[in-house]
Amino acid sequence: MRTLVVGGGCFWCLEAIYQQIKGVHKIVSGYAGGNIKNPTYKEICSGLTKHAEVIEITYDENEIDVKGLLNVFWHIHDPTTPNRQGNDVGPQYRSIILYQNEQEKSIAEASMNAIGETTLWVNPIVTEIAPLDEFYAAESYHQNYYNDNKTKNPYCSIVIGPKIAKFKKEFSHLLTNAAS
Repeated sequence: MRTLVVGGGCFWCLEAIYQQIKGVHKIVSGYAGGNIKNPTYKEICSGLTKHAEVIEITYDENEIDVKGLLNVFWHIHDPTTPNRQGNDVGPQYRSIILYQNEQEKSIAEASMNAIGETTLWVNPIVTEIAPLDEFYAAESYHQNYYNDNKTKNPYCSIVIGPKIAKFKKEFSHLLTNAAS
């Protein structure tokens, strides 16, 4: 098993999508890329910690590789808007890939360059590619958020639901049997 840490707006959105991909065995929502240890949700929402909302994806590289995971990443959020995704605004919502070694860094950079050469995004990509210093798991109520709250929180049906539907349409070949 390997891990990949990415951020692209609200971690609830990313988690809900990556949970449906064949070869992904675990998703942990959390924080990374900032300057304080063990941040809380309240602290990162202030924008002062410089942490991003991220997910740690544990995956089986025999079923899906990092390139496949990054291909999904480029399609499920807008990597051209600095410090925002839709109505979510602040540095904690920035687009970021946190690499763990030079090979991951090279793959992330090549992936970003390749997607930048397509017509998927009109504006330049502003995704930050940085080393992963430390990943901090978010509070327990952030874990499996969409599945636990889809009928309780309007954000789930208004924002996350349409993202999942779009993902399923574009990436049906990657869906687990349960998500099909």
